[in-house]
Amino acid sequence: MKLWGGRFKGNTDELAFSFNESLSFDRRLYRQDIEGSLAHVKMLAKQGILTEEERDRIAAGLLSIRDRLEAGTLQFDDSQEDIHSFIEGTLTAEIGEAGKKLHTGRSRNDQVAVDMKLYTRGETDEIISLTENLIRVIRELMHEHKETFMPGFTHLQKAQPVTLAHHLGAYEAMLLRDVSRLTDTRKRMNECPLGAGALAGTTYDLDREYTAALLGFDKATENSMDSVSDRDYIIELLSDLSILMMHLSRFSEEIILWNSNEYGFIELDDAYSTGSSIMPQKKNPDIAELVRGKTGRIYGHLMQILTTMKGLPLAYNKDMQEDKEGAFDAIDNVKPALILFAGMLSTMRVNKEAMAKSAMNGFTNATDAADYLVNHGIPFRDAHGIIGGLVLTCIERGCSLLDLSMEDYKAACSAFEEDIYDAISLKTCVSKRLTKGAPGELIERLK
Repeated sequence: MKLWGGRFKGNTDELAFSFNESLSFDRRLYRQDIEGSLAHVKMLAKQGILTEEERDRIAAGLLSIRDRLEAGTLQFDDSQEDIHSFIEGTLTAEIGEAGKKLHTGRSRNDQVAVDMKLYTRGETDEIISLTENLIRVIRELMHEHKETFMPGFTHLQKAQPVTLAHHLGAYEAMLLRDVSRLTDTRKRMNECPLGAGALAGTTYDLDREYTAALLGFDKATENSMDSVSDRDYIIELLSDLSILMMHLSRFSEEIILWNSNEYGFIELDDAYSTGSSIMPQKKNPDIAELVRGKTGRIYGHLMQILTTMKGLPLAYNKDMQEDKEGAFDAIDNVKPALILFAGMLSTMRVNKEAMAKSAMNGFTNATDAADYLVNHGIPFRDAHGIIGGLVLTCIERGCSLLDLSMEDYKAACSAFEEDIYDAISLKTCVSKRLTKGAPGELIERLK
């Protein structure tokens, strides 16, 4: 059934129909389409536009369609153009003339807009929940590893000692911002476009605020033209998901490095690793690599919808049908990425000894050694040069600063005393950094 067939005498070209149809992908919106229709007919009856009997027949028919689709006893009809045509056509075939009144006071333009808002709102809630669960996993690891010492890096070179908890806390902070962004986006998308019609509203006496309340929206949208042509909420959501995946991608890169033989900081569980078809010794971090790889895919969907929308005049244009597949695919990839990431982190094994050894051999305590001299009256620039010379000595001998003898230290500067060894131990280096946000402050906070 074509909802627009009365104007046309000829049939649609088969390729044109295939190019134009959206049921192949918008069928996933059937719950939202029925939910919006139920609210719409309830409002129409409240306003006296439909009778209560018509309302009840339509509502019963819609619920029957929903239940049978979910049970698998009703199949989608691929000859229909979109999910709206399929549901209305099925409804009319089953309940008769009352079904033809379902579309009173609305257009597919505001109908698809409310469907997508209902869908993205629900998916946003789920993504927020999954992100919060990942944050909980990270926080559990932070408590477990509040005194697991490791090197901190700049330029991918060892810089200063930190704890694994502090390192993980950086990703906690990123993910908390992601939750904040998603929450803000949800607030802006939670306005109801239903009742805006094709673009200029309708002459029927609709109560749009009532419909909005029935569907859990904060209010009805303010401008009918904007209502049917706005896709900001999809762009915002894809932007949020792109940033979220960027954070997971950065984390994945570190997981991959830490899991390598050269680092040996962690070992991923077998459940989140795969092997090689030719090299029997391999245990590959495929989940982390796929999260890193799929990030580019999410970026692509964001750029696609931005490019699609950038030249469109008001109001609705068929180009906007291209808002769905990218959004669906992004959501379908972000959700499992979050689930798998939480599982991968919660099951990984941490090699504390390897992390501490790496921090020591990387001279991450060199700054603390220089600070020791400053605290004994040596100007920082001179202290910097003295410690740099001692690091060079260690490199030549293949040892760490803690391995040098007191004679070595005295030869470099008479200000050194026996307490230098305690001053540059990893525990001291970390625990005395107590400024807000520093690793020592985090240890105190996690106690």
